Amino acid sequence: MSPSKPVLPCQASTLDTSISPNGSLELLSQAEVERLRGVARGALYELFRRCALAVLNCDDTSDSAEEVYQRYPDFQIEIVQRTRGIKLQLCNAPACAFVDGVIISGIREHLFAVLRDIVFVSSELYRPLENGHGEDAGDMIQHNFEAIRFDQSDVDSAEAVKSLVFHVLRNAGLLQPKVLPRLVVCWGGHAISRDEYDYSKSVGYQLGLRGLDICTGCGPGAMKGPMKGATIGHAKQRIQGGRYIGISEPGIIAAESPNPIVNHLVVLPDIEKRLEAFVRLGHGVIVFPGGVGTLEEILFLLGTLMHPANKDIHVPVIFTEPACSQGYFRKVDAFLVNTLGEGVRAFYQIVEADPVKVAQVMKTGIDKVSRNRRKSRDAYYYNWLLHIPQGMKDPFDVTHKTMAGLTLTRDLPAEEMAVNLRRAFSGIVAGNVKDKGVRLVRELGPFELRGERAIMDAMDGLLRDFVADGRMKLLREQYNPCYTMHPVS
Repeated sequence: MSPSKPVLPCQASTLDTSISPNGSLELLSQAEVERLRGVARGALYELFRRCALAVLNCDDTSDSAEEVYQRYPDFQIEIVQRTRGIKLQLCNAPACAFVDGVIISGIREHLFAVLRDIVFVSSELYRPLENGHGEDAGDMIQHNFEAIRFDQSDVDSAEAVKSLVFHVLRNAGLLQPKVLPRLVVCWGGHAISRDEYDYSKSVGYQLGLRGLDICTGCGPGAMKGPMKGATIGHAKQRIQGGRYIGISEPGIIAAESPNPIVNHLVVLPDIEKRLEAFVRLGHGVIVFPGGVGTLEEILFLLGTLMHPANKDIHVPVIFTEPACSQGYFRKVDAFLVNTLGEGVRAFYQIVEADPVKVAQVMKTGIDKVSRNRRKSRDAYYYNWLLHIPQGMKDPFDVTHKTMAGLTLTRDLPAEEMAVNLRRAFSGIVAGNVKDKGVRLVRELGPFELRGERAIMDAMDGLLRDFVADGRMKLLREQYNPCYTMHPVS
């Protein structure tokens, strides 16, 4: 008799309830409430519903957004107006978000953070597009947030986006003036081994002992481990108010539901603004082993730091791994040198299997950031002076045409090559876990990447290692590549 398949968490268990907010959304005027309800009834409703479902589905072990939507097809959420403000009415909500029928406090915070960022922020800062072109909900996720409503006609788009990210982070309460730099951004994969997860937790513990806070992509794996470790370090040092910040975006939140340790969640409109939020908010970056999403983050960061305009900007960057990762970052290092040149090594340090050294090096680096910010008179809480190349800021609409049209040749300047490589990895992320990308690959076949043979060989070798090591999906045995490589002589 063959073993039965494991029952997925909360597969059939749902409940109906209503919940009230805590924090800034408790105090709203009647006009503000009606504006919230108006946005939620319009084109943004499906976006809000899907992200809310991802937050409530907190104990899931799947990284397939489509699977989550299919498991809870009848889930609904409604903004209800009350004399004192609002409440959310939930129908067929995943029961794992509740204890004895009462929603877990952290999940409630995350749910209203989604409301704040996707509905309230959109009504305040954006002019959503009308859905007049037959777009479905998946496509709307990519196009809802255009036409920034700033009175800045004399400011170029790069400055407008920088200000937009600032406004979203400020509205979420993440910008703390008069606080010395201490926020470490931790990147890494969601599909990692238990030993790699434990290592990321050990690093987080050492960071916490040194009074440093954690910011991640808010999901599982290497996004959760550093936060979990830091909570113990903070507790031992009797540090109150430790910050565990999660930064996500609508296209990926369902595949990487916020882990319950996150106490400050913010949802940016797209991956480019999410990445910009990381590098402007954080004071140092630690990267753990991961898959294509981690490479996308690395390329965004290094492509930015390599720009000549940032020669006086200091950002400590550490790549670190446990011994069991078998030289993961040596392979990444070889890929970066092969594609961006030997000079890329000046922007990061590799530390293997030594959590204490990682934390010591990062603490020293952040102390230097403090001195650098004082000298340049830049803010501690937001890196205004960092120049992010326009190509990194421009949203990349992943389609078969745009993926095949990427120029991948070493004739390009390193900064431009980094932009195109970042887009290539972003497309693979979309094909792996984002709803629209998964549908495109199912309907039209794998994305095609074309480029110089040396670049294609370097990418292909690295991606094959990721597949062999199970770094593409949580369900490792079921991964089918969403891309093909086509060297051009």
